[in-house]
Amino acid sequence: MNLDLLNPKIQEFIDLNIGASISKLALQKNPFPEVEWISILNQIAAKSKAKSKLPTWFSTANIIYPSKISVEQTSSEITALYKASLVSGENLIDLTGGFGIDDYYFSKKIKNIVHCEINTELSNIVSHNFNQLNNKFITCYSGDSSETLAKLETKWDWIYIDPSRRSDTKGKVFMLKDCLPNVPENLDFYFEKADSILIKTAPILDISAGINELKHIKSIHIIAVENEVKELLWELNKHYNGTIAIKSVNLLKETTETFEFNLDENHELPSFNLPKKYLYEPNSAIMKSGGFDQVATSYKLDKLHKHSHLYTSDELVSFPGRIFEIQKCIPYAKNEMKHYLENQKANITTRNFSDSVENIRKKWKIKDGGNLYCFFTTDENNTKIVLICDKIK
Repeated sequence: MNLDLLNPKIQEFIDLNIGASISKLALQKNPFPEVEWISILNQIAAKSKAKSKLPTWFSTANIIYPSKISVEQTSSEITALYKASLVSGENLIDLTGGFGIDDYYFSKKIKNIVHCEINTELSNIVSHNFNQLNNKFITCYSGDSSETLAKLETKWDWIYIDPSRRSDTKGKVFMLKDCLPNVPENLDFYFEKADSILIKTAPILDISAGINELKHIKSIHIIAVENEVKELLWELNKHYNGTIAIKSVNLLKETTETFEFNLDENHELPSFNLPKKYLYEPNSAIMKSGGFDQVATSYKLDKLHKHSHLYTSDELVSFPGRIFEIQKCIPYAKNEMKHYLENQKANITTRNFSDSVENIRKKWKIKDGGNLYCFFTTDENNTKIVLICDKIK
């Protein structure tokens, strides 16, 4: 950790260049030759990234940042706040502390937090930053977290783990056993130290694959921010053997969309129908959850097709996703396309449709944008249709 970066003049320079082009700055002469230019540029890049993602850190004086990629990979404050709502008790140990965002928010619910980080420099940076943030509830340990867990001989209320995918893993298959630490392999050891475990994984992890690798899963939280899935949270309890709750959460600026169902429970089958007055598109968290039938029956909506995952109704209902009023439903045919959409401006979405958005735009010369929303999909009769809509929400 380079404390020379805290020189007031260097800090002022960093603040004056937030959002600036790093490649252009790199061509300039270093105004502070006593500090490596690349270190200063990294602070500018990382702090620029933190402005919207980590506003508390951004607005606090004398914060030192790790690499830009570390800031990109860390939890955002909004997702860390949600994670903190899941825990309680007297103590929590984070086995993969990273930049410490999650631990900062855990410490608002639990007064004794241990932050473990194998990278000594990052551990020192985080310890420094917690002091700047005036947080006295977090203790930082550098080194192997499994060794720390064994050495402390504490019964923890919670263990938190954010395993990282090993760089030598081949292919695109993402399994927890291919991560560090290897959670499936160490799970029995973890349960000796805590009854409750919270695991964060990337959204690329297939939910069924994760279920096969883990045990005692109480709930799975699918967390989206502004309709982009950011992470999966796996809540485990040593004594739990019941059905798994699937909770989809879409964190928006002014509200939060939630939808929950229980996995493997018998549920009512949805009804199917041709497009009615309103069209509903589930948010990305629900799409990741796979609860396509459950959301239809819960909101009393008809599905357009088994595989389309679009819903319709005559009466407008509140719904966790986008809502549209259907102005026209046309068959996907040459005459209708030429009449209604060729050379027009529209936002295009495809669901259960044989052609891509790019090819549709090229074929019919449809420009992107505007106030028109078009869904290219398949109805219950396996007919390719286009729904021309106005957006309500």
